[in-house]
Amino acid sequence: MILICYGTRPEHIKISPLLKEMEGIIPYKTLFTGQHTDLVKNINFDHILTIKDGKNRLDSVVQSCLNLEDSIFEGITHILVQGDTVSAYSLALAAFHRGIKVIHLEAGLRTYDFQNPYPEEAYRQMISRISDINLCPTELNENNLVVEGVLGESVVVGNTVLDNLVDIKTTYSDKVLVTMHRRENHINMADWFEAINQLAMDNPELKFEIPLHPNPNVKKHKDLLTHVNVVSPFDYDVMIKEISKCRFLISDSGGIQEESSFLNKKVIVCRKITERPESVGKHSFMCREPKDLKGLFYSLKDNYEVDLECPYGDGRSSERIVNYLKEKIYGNSSS
Repeated sequence: MILICYGTRPEHIKISPLLKEMEGIIPYKTLFTGQHTDLVKNINFDHILTIKDGKNRLDSVVQSCLNLEDSIFEGITHILVQGDTVSAYSLALAAFHRGIKVIHLEAGLRTYDFQNPYPEEAYRQMISRISDINLCPTELNENNLVVEGVLGESVVVGNTVLDNLVDIKTTYSDKVLVTMHRRENHINMADWFEAINQLAMDNPELKFEIPLHPNPNVKKHKDLLTHVNVVSPFDYDVMIKEISKCRFLISDSGGIQEESSFLNKKVIVCRKITERPESVGKHSFMCREPKDLKGLFYSLKDNYEVDLECPYGDGRSSERIVNYLKEKIYGNSSS
């Protein structure tokens, strides 16, 4: 039996289509690790982790994962973790300590810069060293693992987040959708917001909108956005509809690179480096400093439509994963 672990909204979004595909085919249990507690009201799970807070939040998550009750692991042959969170790394390590095989969903993404993003880049590299099965979104991700000489097996399956989007239609409006939250941008978030607000002032024919991230390091700069429509964070389904209808995006999100490319939207990526370079220059355009935003914005303002194949998958990743795991773990058996 597989223990599938998740505790953040992005993890839940990417694991949900896989859970649906596995139902009745591959036996599993779920462990909710509890970082985003508002999910509790909307999901079902078999086990829940109680994080005992200490002086350092990351240390607290690691300690809580490593000290899980042994009963949670009874009958478990594999643990599946998604992405690059501290809980994903910690539970992979807990499985390794117990001789349980590790499946890494969304394996092989790399920037090779431990500060961008911090601490996620380190976590995903460490997970790769102890994973038995690496489910890679792209060939580039798989090649990263080959070059690193990881010992586990790898397979290219696409990104499961796109399985949520197969029936979404794309249109283009006069809205520029903005999201900003990334930890490495906190130090100059005011500069980013001022640059975005200036563009909104200079282009009144466009509607700038930002669902404001609740992090205090983001919220404290809210008053700089005098010409941007500041709204509460969207539920996932609403966010996808907003992406599908906007003209283009300004964002420091990694996942939005995947979703926007599948929906044929361009996105200005406000980061120094990305672990998703496959779409750069096609759907995604890197903006490393706030001073560079103006030029990129005007290059896309009237050149926003795009019709290219998404490099991150085709919306059938969960089906591909289930077929692979069924063969790999059960030898074609469905039980």
